[in-house]
Amino acid sequence: MRRAAAEALGTAFLLAAIVGSGIMAQRLSGGNAALALLCNAIATGAILVVLIWIFGPISGAHFNPAVTLAFSLRREAAWREFVPYAAAQVAGAIAGVLIAHAMFGEPIWQLSTTARDTSGQWISEIVATFGLLLTIFALGSTDRVPLAVGLYITAAYWFTASTSFANPAVTLARALSDSFAGIAPASAPGFIAAQFIGVAMAVPFTAWLFGKRERQ
Repeated sequence: MRRAAAEALGTAFLLAAIVGSGIMAQRLSGGNAALALLCNAIATGAILVVLIWIFGPISGAHFNPAVTLAFSLRREAAWREFVPYAAAQVAGAIAGVLIAHAMFGEPIWQLSTTARDTSGQWISEIVATFGLLLTIFALGSTDRVPLAVGLYITAAYWFTASTSFANPAVTLARALSDSFAGIAPASAPGFIAAQFIGVAMAVPFTAWLFGKRERQ
């Protein structure tokens, strides 16, 4: 329960940062989409570093069902943890979105109208998820993981056409925000399918390339 609570709280803070910084950036950027995306990316990357430092010793700081699934497939996490972790991550993600709306005086319950359903965006989600897992499994349990993951996501906001969701819980929750960070509910299944394809590609490749690394 303590580990699941850490996953829920960490994922809630992550989504509050993603959606909240998107709202703030859009309000202050004067219509400059590039500036808004830069602000959103920096806030997301920075909070990831902090959250992994905080919650890593408790739960591993996955904050992502795709990451938890990859650990389970590599037998570096128990399968019995997958459902509690994934449920906590989704619940935390939704809570984080609702809290972000409340902080900025937005309607609490929303549905996004931002369509993200091009083939380039689906390919981007495969690449983004593959790269995230490559980063995690390359570094094992070293203290470089928080910085590496934060930097990777910050960069992937810019080099992927999808702005690098790379996370099914994030995708589902962002469908509930008609803000800068939103994704239309109809577009979410394509993103999630692409993310799981990224997992299916990354798990055997990283196992072959790096082997199994010891973790806390």
